[in-house]
Amino acid sequence: MPIAKVDIDTDLLTLIDEGRINISMDDVSISMISIFELQARIAKYRMPAKLVTDAVDIINDTLKVVPFYNARIIEVADALSREIKDYIDCLILATAIALKEDLATEDSRLLKIKEPVKKKYDISIFNCKEAIKRYAIAPAS
Repeated sequence: MPIAKVDIDTDLLTLIDEGRINISMDDVSISMISIFELQARIAKYRMPAKLVTDAVDIINDTLKVVPFYNARIIEVADALSREIKDYIDCLILATAIALKEDLATEDSRLLKIKEPVKKKYDISIFNCKEAIKRYAIAPAS
């Protein structure tokens, strides 16, 4: 959202860009469905379409964009949909599971199920505040 000039309290990409946490942009993937969510949110708030196009350009230039329609992601999302009502959340989580990568999110519904997800799929779900604790770069002395 901050890429599209939408303020949020914490933002993983800003933390990475500012060198405040030890994660490389090369290690960050984003589900293509998240780009759709960004576009929908900007449209809902009647913000200029240019914000979307600029944000999508930045995302495509900076991050690995993962299509949400590959077979493994669809299979995992289908299984998750029995427990998670929001299918977009299922696709986002299924992408992380299929890639065997941890998921950084501010979505409270996904954060609530982090323990069972860790146990079943061996990936972590965390928010930006937890990312700061996990990956903080110690200040220079």
